[in-house]
Amino acid sequence: MLHYNIGEVIMHLIKKTIILPLIFLFLFLFPVHVSAQNNIVLLTINGVINPASAEYLVKGIQEATNNKEKLVIIQMDTPGGLDTSMRIIIKEILNSKVPVAVYVAPGGSRAASAGTFITYAGHIAAMAPGTNIGAAHPVNLMGGGKGDEHMMAKVENDAVAYIKSIAEKRKRNAVWAELAVRKSVSISETEAKNLGVIDLIANDLDALIMAIDGKEVTTESGTVKLDLKGASLKYEDMKLRQRILDALSNPNVAYILMLMGMAGIYFELSNPGLILPGVVGAISLILAFYAFQTLPINYAGLLLILFGIILFIAEIKVVSYGLLSVGGVISMLLGSLMLMDTDVPYMNLSLNVIIPTVLLMGALAALVVHLAIRSHKQKVVSGMEGMVGETGTAETNLNPEGKVFLHGEHWVAEISSPDGNKIKKGGKVVVENIVGLKLIVKKLEN
Repeated sequence: MLHYNIGEVIMHLIKKTIILPLIFLFLFLFPVHVSAQNNIVLLTINGVINPASAEYLVKGIQEATNNKEKLVIIQMDTPGGLDTSMRIIIKEILNSKVPVAVYVAPGGSRAASAGTFITYAGHIAAMAPGTNIGAAHPVNLMGGGKGDEHMMAKVENDAVAYIKSIAEKRKRNAVWAELAVRKSVSISETEAKNLGVIDLIANDLDALIMAIDGKEVTTESGTVKLDLKGASLKYEDMKLRQRILDALSNPNVAYILMLMGMAGIYFELSNPGLILPGVVGAISLILAFYAFQTLPINYAGLLLILFGIILFIAEIKVVSYGLLSVGGVISMLLGSLMLMDTDVPYMNLSLNVIIPTVLLMGALAALVVHLAIRSHKQKVVSGMEGMVGETGTAETNLNPEGKVFLHGEHWVAEISSPDGNKIKKGGKVVVENIVGLKLIVKKLEN
């Protein structure tokens, strides 16, 4: 009889059936990123600096750090944006272990306002021919004209201190940086190079990569010498979620979503059970409110738009022959013009959006008024009032009272003119009026 050592059998099974598969599984799940270290990551900003673009840049730099990429290039064309989003981006750049080059390109682009701060923060700052940088004075996004002078002075001083600290860290021109904030000065790429605002001018990405190859930069992990020979350029676009959030930050999109939401909720309340308008309206309103948290909303303008919608609704219930609708159009137009209260051009609503929207609402209101007036003029076709003008048959002699048969029912009837002709049984009658439950009829003439 053969005797088996249970322990040896278990170990044999483990070696044959478990360990090797686990090794292969480990290799597949945790691959070694050998080629990733030879990449240059390109992140592109073409528009306003907002929470979506901040998330895109921050995650792009973090992924490049995790993958140990050689360089991150932020190609930028921006009119500026939100201070909070700008500071999130700069904080990530200043603490990045991977070198970050900020490149204002292509030709015709600009790094204005928040873009100036971000350019200063890059380990390498470059511009393409035909670009400009500057005009970094802080503005009051939340409306109210110039606002409190003391508060604006505090904001300005804070912005000056912030950009000067960045300039000193990157050894760039701090004097011009202060002028860009206090005096809103703006300069071309050639002036920026001569004044020490940027490091170089590059015609395109290839020229930029060739120019900075071998350059030493200081990151949070220490001094790094860029070795970019043979490195491949990896384009990282915004994810779908980030693109959606970026689109929602557009004031024109937020305005349209708000009106769609109000219209959808109204149709659902006026016609319960439709479901689709209510769902679409609720989603649109939620998205609009999300966008409004980053936009300079004037609540007086918002209330005027709401009042205009209420007037349109009232026109359906109370026929004012267009007066309520005219008031609604005027209220909505004024509210739309006041909705975004800011001196920043890219934060204002476009007249190309406001005018067609208000005209469309006015046309719909006019259609509603027309239908309401026509409805009031139409003959009643339901209930007892709907029997006026109908033809019935006399079941008894009407002299002046009797019974008639109408709509499948027996009715007490009376001749409208007692002194007139009597109506014999079987004769045809026409209903002229209804008093209580009695029909007032007359003889139907041939």
